[in-house]
Amino acid sequence: MKDELIKRFTTYVKVDTQSNEDNESTPSTQGQLELANMLVDELKEIGMNDVSIDDNGYVMATLPANTDKDIPTIGFLAHVDTATDFTGKNVNPQVVNNFNGNDLLLNKELNVILSSKEFPELPSYKGHTLITTDGTTLLGADNKAGVTEIMTAMAYLIEHPEIKHGKIRVAFTPDEEIGRGPHKFDVARFDASYAYTIDGGPLGELQYESFNAAAAKVTFNGNSVHPGTAKNKMVNAGMMAAEFICKFPANETPEHTEKYEGFYHLSSVNGDVEKTNVSYIIRDFDKENFAKRKQTMEANVNEMKKKYGDSSVQLEMNDQYYNMREKIEPVKEIVDIAYQAMENLDITPIVQPVRGGTDGSQLSYMGLPTPNIFTGGENFHGKFEYISVDNMEKATNVIIEICRLFEAK
Repeated sequence: MKDELIKRFTTYVKVDTQSNEDNESTPSTQGQLELANMLVDELKEIGMNDVSIDDNGYVMATLPANTDKDIPTIGFLAHVDTATDFTGKNVNPQVVNNFNGNDLLLNKELNVILSSKEFPELPSYKGHTLITTDGTTLLGADNKAGVTEIMTAMAYLIEHPEIKHGKIRVAFTPDEEIGRGPHKFDVARFDASYAYTIDGGPLGELQYESFNAAAAKVTFNGNSVHPGTAKNKMVNAGMMAAEFICKFPANETPEHTEKYEGFYHLSSVNGDVEKTNVSYIIRDFDKENFAKRKQTMEANVNEMKKKYGDSSVQLEMNDQYYNMREKIEPVKEIVDIAYQAMENLDITPIVQPVRGGTDGSQLSYMGLPTPNIFTGGENFHGKFEYISVDNMEKATNVIIEICRLFEAK
């Protein structure tokens, strides 16, 4: 199975599928459509039924039941796009066999080193087969590892009909990294009772809680005047933005928070004297605290308006997704089955909240309860991203075992 996983994964990651939040089309980039069509061909080739791709790049397929038992239809999902934080063009995956546990030189020319000092979990992968970047791009394990594991699990089940299972649906979706993954997902057409996203990180992760999330864009309008004659005339939008940024608690940012702690994340600042845009994401697990954070954003904007005038500051703020726990807890047995599947495979389940969002966050509120399962990847969204093929194999086996356990109930 390892060779199959490596072949699929290294093929997928070479397709540039970074999403683009500035493009309102779905999918937001052509590369996503390219990979989606590749997956359609592959799904047909391995023997899946009802393989389809719609105008928005959503791929769906069916593995029919091979038992007469009345079993709920379950689904597995992964997204094809990669993050916008770091370039995903010209990904050159490097396979490291029998990793020795020491620092890894990713790029000799640029002296890019994957270091155990910076990433202390690295030595724990001694003996594993790793796939890394070449130090110049992200890898794309988020979430092409999930795509690989679902494809490999379906191929295995088709090749091993002795493993009994109910009807299984799979889907590959676009634009998760820009928060739009489920926006045009047809839950009724998918027609599953429950689903799992294969979109987590290290071995054992099992998640059914996510942030409540909002995005805020604040625009500051200044007045540009020649600096030599600017006294009492210039209004510097950049300085207004800096003043605004300092209003938020310095310790409530991603780099200072963990576990169930929420934050304000300044994701970008762009502009000049005349006009400056500031973008934030707002995150909290608790609904009340989430509401308070949004109120703080509005209050800080209103303070700036009071000082500089209403036309000087504009706020656009929108909710992105909510904590999926509320929708999954009433059907907690789907989490319990995933937990049991891991234990059956001698994997220690690590039940923890997603400090981020998955497609499952939105799908759960669309009527499809969807917890999240590990892929085996580390250090997503950057040049130090890597994944253990050994743990990809374990994630694939968890998918297979979940299918078996639903039939065995």
